[in-house]
Amino acid sequence: MNKMDTIERGGFSQERLGRLSKVLQGFVERGELAGIVALIHRHGEEAHIETAGWQDKEAEIPMKRDTIFRIASMTKPIVAAAALTLVEEGKIRLYDPLDAWLPELAKQMVMRDPGGSPDDVYPSPRSITLHDLLTYCIGIGWGNSSLRPRIFALTAGPVADALQIPNLEHLGYDEWLARIGEFPLVYEPGERWMYQVSSEILGILISRIAGKSLETFLFECLFNPLGMVDTSFSVAPEKRNRLATLYAPGPDGGLTVRDHASSTNWAEPPIFQSAASGLVSTIDDFQRFGRMLLNQGELDGVRILSRKTVEAMTTDYLTPEQHTHPFGNFDRCDADRSNMWTNWGFGYGVAVRNRRIGLGPGVGSFFWPGAFGTTWIADPQEQLVATLLPQFVGVNPFYTQVGEDFLAMTYQAIAD
Repeated sequence: MNKMDTIERGGFSQERLGRLSKVLQGFVERGELAGIVALIHRHGEEAHIETAGWQDKEAEIPMKRDTIFRIASMTKPIVAAAALTLVEEGKIRLYDPLDAWLPELAKQMVMRDPGGSPDDVYPSPRSITLHDLLTYCIGIGWGNSSLRPRIFALTAGPVADALQIPNLEHLGYDEWLARIGEFPLVYEPGERWMYQVSSEILGILISRIAGKSLETFLFECLFNPLGMVDTSFSVAPEKRNRLATLYAPGPDGGLTVRDHASSTNWAEPPIFQSAASGLVSTIDDFQRFGRMLLNQGELDGVRILSRKTVEAMTTDYLTPEQHTHPFGNFDRCDADRSNMWTNWGFGYGVAVRNRRIGLGPGVGSFFWPGAFGTTWIADPQEQLVATLLPQFVGVNPFYTQVGEDFLAMTYQAIAD
């Protein structure tokens, strides 16, 4: 067989893509995951689709290309892109104070000691901006502080129940933001990267500026134009037979059901449309979003963002000092076992690769994973978008062995 016979679409080796299939299938055969869907595009064409295992293991429903997944924090880059469309329309500026739109967060106080008393405070030197929200540097969020349990209890949407976060309060938008506004900031705006809360506030901001629900705005500015027909904050009754079962580690080392299509928490529209972690989607839907960003804001003749806006979205804004502060206790966030921000920076809703560490994404690649094992990568150097969708509640949402192996097996198969 000559060289041309071994090269398939997208410049991949068909033989080497077989290794990818074998590795992904291995996670299913060993019982580590119930099922997986993976999709790769390169040079603008579909290069590989992989389905392995079960959408519902107990019912023996096979995993399919159109299976619907809870994408959790992969919601974040979608909502960041939506916010940037408002900037492009001139409805808001990146560095203007948000006090008029978010009066609950105006004239905030800042804790003198993040681990100390929330009553020991001083006035914030400036207001929160859209840039702060998009870079998760508003000064409050998930992270180490004395406010941590109270902030976790405000985690929104069905994801919070699936993660079994204790003492949850299920609140609507305005009540939730009022509660956040009662807390002092842990850090001054722009000082420290903190997770989750910024994205939720971003969704509220979008809704208030647009004068409509976040989901309606997402359908109008992203989902309908891109043909993302199965992406939403809930699963319609006629689609519920396509929703993957969500699993967690079982007491005997196997898998136990955490959320099932027959009784899913994603069955009804939530009172809080979580911009941080609420969406469900399919492999094809999310891949269309990733391909749009890789193609500098345009896909199939439909332009969502300008090239310069995508460049802004995928720029690392973390300062050298911020790079020294990994989030929480996640001490393994990359294939080289490094801490968070060792090899990545952060832009607007996405991590940006700033250091190559071997076989895998090149410098300038960008992504953000989800808490249920889902991940993706857009690599401008290789003109590649690859998405991996399992459904499993793991220990570290920023690193999974299947995610590392998926990237390694994808990149080793490049043959051009």
